[in-house]
Amino acid sequence: MEHPVSLSFVADRDYGPAATSQQLLAFLDQAITITRDLGPELRNFCEGLGALSQRFSEERFHLAVLGQFKRGKSTLLNALLGQPLLPTSVVPLTAIPTFLRPGPQLQARVAFKDERPSEEFTCRHAPEMSAFLARYVSEDQNPRNRLGVAQVEVFLPAPILERGVVLIDTPGIGSTFRHNTEATLNFLPQCDAALFVVSADPPITEVEIEFLREVRAKVARIFFVLNKVDYLSQAEREQAAAFFKAVLHEQLEFPEDVSLFCLSARQGLEAALGHDAGMWEASGFKSITAYLMDFLAEGKASVLREAIARKAADLVAGVLMRLDLEVRALVMPLAELEERQQIFEQRLVDIRQQQQMAGDLLAGDRKRMHQFLEDKAAALRGRAMAALEKVLDEALAVVKGSDYHLPAQEALDNQVPTFFERELGLFIQEVDQKVTEVLRPHELRATELIASVRQTAAELFDVPYHAPESEGAFIVKRKPYWVTAKWLVSISPTPPIHLDWLFPHSMRMARVRKRLLAQIEELAGRNVENIRWATLQNLDRTFLLFGSALKQRLEDTVAATYGAIEAVGRRRQEHAGEVEGEVARLKSSAASLRILEVKLASLAIT
Repeated sequence: MEHPVSLSFVADRDYGPAATSQQLLAFLDQAITITRDLGPELRNFCEGLGALSQRFSEERFHLAVLGQFKRGKSTLLNALLGQPLLPTSVVPLTAIPTFLRPGPQLQARVAFKDERPSEEFTCRHAPEMSAFLARYVSEDQNPRNRLGVAQVEVFLPAPILERGVVLIDTPGIGSTFRHNTEATLNFLPQCDAALFVVSADPPITEVEIEFLREVRAKVARIFFVLNKVDYLSQAEREQAAAFFKAVLHEQLEFPEDVSLFCLSARQGLEAALGHDAGMWEASGFKSITAYLMDFLAEGKASVLREAIARKAADLVAGVLMRLDLEVRALVMPLAELEERQQIFEQRLVDIRQQQQMAGDLLAGDRKRMHQFLEDKAAALRGRAMAALEKVLDEALAVVKGSDYHLPAQEALDNQVPTFFERELGLFIQEVDQKVTEVLRPHELRATELIASVRQTAAELFDVPYHAPESEGAFIVKRKPYWVTAKWLVSISPTPPIHLDWLFPHSMRMARVRKRLLAQIEELAGRNVENIRWATLQNLDRTFLLFGSALKQRLEDTVAATYGAIEAVGRRRQEHAGEVEGEVARLKSSAASLRILEVKLASLAIT
């Protein structure tokens, strides 16, 4: 099959921070091996370390590529990938996002809005893939997305993807309906950064400026590309770059030294296909590729690496505490062991009572979140009714003749998706913020309970105490996903009532308005209910998983402390005198784990 360009200036550069990431994976593997060899009692710790290793290996930097129609987004992405994979067109593409992910071969997966199974396609050559994608993402082959495509994933071997970046081609602004732009805006907060593509001909437009103003409120980091500079002289290129930066600074308050890459996507693709290192550098792609590799991907990887290292160190500390407790329980006189075990049991009764109270509080907050959601839905219904009533009145104001229904229907068809797509983004944002605010105290309370179990064990058996990390420090964003809401947009045809024509025009239109308003009320209510119901399901799932996770953390801690002591007590009663060999084995494993704990802690503060 055709492979993307593998030029040394793209793929074979030595990235220093990657060595640190490899160290973390090696330390995790060593900790997993030692913990596994200690026996099935430590299975939870072993699985936890394995999950951390997998998450770190799979986590990638998600970069959304934005731009107005005909700015060269698709060509730019093709150049970064090293092959003409994405279709380009002189007409707009449909509002379908394309996720470009690493894979061993060229493969595409098309997901649909309804219950249809995904369609998959595998091929050997980029032109074949481009032709397949065009069937789903081009306006001429899939007008107004009549095929109901939700999103497209493309897997391929490409250096930039293998280095930890997932590229996301988003619908072009200015070439689709407004509600598609809103859908893009709602999607952006899930991404790590956005690459905004403009060109000098024409200069940045008002549409782009307004879109950027909204993008800035949705995504933390935005980087800019000035494309098609090969059509400009050096003086014109400098003038265009200065003008663009001035607009960003004066109208959008970006820093004057905002990152701006001047390049030619057309030349970059030619260079990649022709393996021309000189043209690759001249096209500007050497600079932008190095920047993406060094800064963007590593910026996220360092944050994730530190979080994973902290969590791994905490798990290793938990294993060490269990080993220390086992050693102490093995060498302690049996009568003293039984006495301290009884004290531990008594304290656990109080901790269990506190756990029950914490569960009751969580259940109460879940009910209050339900009411919060209902209040938000009621407010949204009011806003929706007011907005749609305004659309109706504006449409009826220009009615001529007897066809009063068609203008209202067309107006609603255009405005309903835009209104609800925007409201969906705001609705989810408000609920997410409230959930975070509500759950944070429960997380802290659970951490305190876990700490009390550990501290009780440390005090009773005179072993080192290690305070647990808060789980919240290690929660990372989910993989970005595209939400495709199906909005109800049309009112039902209303047959003219013959009696209407017996009344004066003003009274006739009042009767018409009343009937249409009743339909609009139902339309608004059903769309709001779609939002409310989906949010309620997510809310309940969040509380259920959150509560289960906190309960499991406490159970794991009890098993690692009291469970260890209880197990040693049973072994000593069944195998009295077989202590020295077991103590030596545990101490040897503990020594190795202490070295790993220090190494993991050092990675957590780099």
